[in-house]
Amino acid sequence: MAALQAPVIMMSQNRQEDKDRERARNDYMINLKAELEIRELHEKIDHLIIRKEQELIEVQRDQVEKLHDLLKRMEKIEAAFKNK
Repeated sequence: MAALQAPVIMMSQNRQEDKDRERARNDYMINLKAELEIRELHEKIDHLIIRKEQELIEVQRDQVEKLHDLLKRMEKIEAAFKNK
């Protein structure tokens, strides 16, 4: 009886091992795909952050320029009042 059962058990174990290997392969592929998507999202976020930082720097430059213009105007006004 055991001689008949042994091959059937072996075949069943082999099929289960094949299924386990395929499941592990699928899990690996899913994890790999998820990791690649996460990396892509990080790159997109980094790009957005860099672009926003550049925009902020440009706004700050404009503000500094306007402040310098205002200071010059104020200096001219003060000079005009002093000369009167």
